[in-house]
Amino acid sequence: MSAFSRFTPLASALPSTVPFVGPEAIERQRGLAVSARIGANENGFGPAASVFAAMREEAGNIWKYNDPENFALREALAAHLGISAANIAIGSGIDELLGQIVRLVIEPGAPVVTSLGAYPTFNFHVAGFGGRLVTVPYANDREDLEGLLDAVKRENAPLVYFANPDNPMGSWWDADSIVAFARALPETTLMVLDEAYSETGPAGSLPSISSLIELPNVVRTRTFSKAYGLAGSRTGYAISTAGTAQAFDKIRNHFGMNRLATAAALAALKDQAYLVEVVGKIHAGRERIGGIARANGLQPLPSATNFVAIDAGRDGAYARAIVDGLMEHGVFIRMPGVAPLNRCIRVSVGPETDMALLEETLPQVLKQIRR
Repeated sequence: MSAFSRFTPLASALPSTVPFVGPEAIERQRGLAVSARIGANENGFGPAASVFAAMREEAGNIWKYNDPENFALREALAAHLGISAANIAIGSGIDELLGQIVRLVIEPGAPVVTSLGAYPTFNFHVAGFGGRLVTVPYANDREDLEGLLDAVKRENAPLVYFANPDNPMGSWWDADSIVAFARALPETTLMVLDEAYSETGPAGSLPSISSLIELPNVVRTRTFSKAYGLAGSRTGYAISTAGTAQAFDKIRNHFGMNRLATAAALAALKDQAYLVEVVGKIHAGRERIGGIARANGLQPLPSATNFVAIDAGRDGAYARAIVDGLMEHGVFIRMPGVAPLNRCIRVSVGPETDMALLEETLPQVLKQIRR
């Protein structure tokens, strides 16, 4: 298979892979239909009715580019958070923002600190810009704050990634510990504090906006993909000092935001009553998944997210057999990618029809692979 001969050496050396294999690809490759889509940490309850109404109302304007300054959404988020719009950058999901952060900070060969087994899309961007990953193992299924800090100082790393609540384990740290970690970092190290699941965690896990907003070396990333039910619309935002937030304007795609997605995000942010309702469903769903796991002799881990990591009690090969076995029944789930985290499977909260199918099929799969 021929390719253009003058790609950069870095691009030529990289594999043509994506961080996640989507359920659509699994359906194509294995000839199976997904009946319960509970593997990608999407919000199967979907967005509010008011969000659909806003998108329908805006549909006639799709011939227009979205406002390249994202003024309305930045102003709405600023009012919601109690900060200035200058402290906010908008992107098409946290994934795009992560890529922009890496581009802003990392030169080829520069060390980047993250946890071994943490969100692989961040690693994908680091590789894409030639960074050198330095990984720190989890400790007791939580990201190791002390280990991350030690690695940052040892490597003189310009960038460190930390998610709270965490994906893929669902664990979390308290706000005071996170603030202490951020303040202990060298001023020359930028911290990505990925808060994709900020709405679903306990109150004590989320640092106040004011506790970190004055630190130019902290960027908090949040999204409308999870609790707000808008994963397919791709809308995320970053929070930092005005100077750091403005740096995104130097490299971002100024016409990269979808006009309907922006209308959806504005409506979702306005409908906080629906958000409270959905978060309640997510909390109940975590309990539902935990009960199914325990009924089958598996151990659910405590979760602050919209998914539950379940300790299958053996190794990665056994967990993979459960994932593959469930897919044979149309139940799409995922699992962490590296040991010892990969002893677990990871199940997203979904509607009751999805939970019921999991409850029905999991014992069948376990019986089959235990033979």
